[in-house]
Amino acid sequence: MSRKRSTDDGDELLARLGTLSAQARERAELQRSLVELAVALQRGMLPGDLPVAPGFHLAVQYSPAFHGLNVGGDWYDAFRMPDGCIGLSIGDVQGHNIEAAAFMGQVRVGLRALASVTSEPGELLSRTNDLLLSLGTDLFATCTFMRLDPSTGVLESARAGHIPCVWATANGKSGIAEDEGGPPLGVQKGQEYPVTRYRLSTGGVFVLLTDGVVEGPSLSVDEGLDQVVRLAGIAAVAGMDAGSLAAAVIKGAEQVGHEDDAAVLVVGHDGPDVRR
Repeated sequence: MSRKRSTDDGDELLARLGTLSAQARERAELQRSLVELAVALQRGMLPGDLPVAPGFHLAVQYSPAFHGLNVGGDWYDAFRMPDGCIGLSIGDVQGHNIEAAAFMGQVRVGLRALASVTSEPGELLSRTNDLLLSLGTDLFATCTFMRLDPSTGVLESARAGHIPCVWATANGKSGIAEDEGGPPLGVQKGQEYPVTRYRLSTGGVFVLLTDGVVEGPSLSVDEGLDQVVRLAGIAAVAGMDAGSLAAAVIKGAEQVGHEDDAAVLVVGHDGPDVRR
């Protein structure tokens, strides 16, 4: 083979490698742009302020986790409802892309909009489920929705395929909320979601969270929930404020080795114990 032919082949190979490298850079830049857009959607859809009620304190912590070019779809929300109660929601959308982030926004907005029609948690989840199915998407979401009545300290909770909440009282009791729950939102039309009633006494806390807080390669979901139960129990007995407890829970999420978002919403009753 002549030197001329060898030089031409080398030049052609270099040109091909240059073209492939340029295409790879373009694809990587596109993926980075999609991730940045998804992150912006996430942050733009989460509430900036939390409602205030005498004797109660709400606190949140949110830690987005990126695995490669994937972005999760966890959310939390808290808002004042027309009946004077406070609506609390937390959830997780299937998938890790821009579609999941957009769907998260639809779920959150749907819950807020339908809360003007009904504030009963079970009916609210049922209506939201049917609304999401009418959109024709293949995505689904798990969710817990609670209605807090600040005048009584009563919490009414309905759960759609989501992991249970954790509770603790100032007298040293703590545990995992035992409610029946129903299927995730957006799977099957006409679902019903049972409602469980709790009462938040003075010094007590409820911790709503997503599975990124308690489940991962380094920790099973049961071990993760037990960890949060211990933290909540210590916090309630020690009189720790809701913000400090939320920070401790999200810090503990680092131990699970998760590749998912981690969201925590804490409700604390730090005022006089109101009896019916």
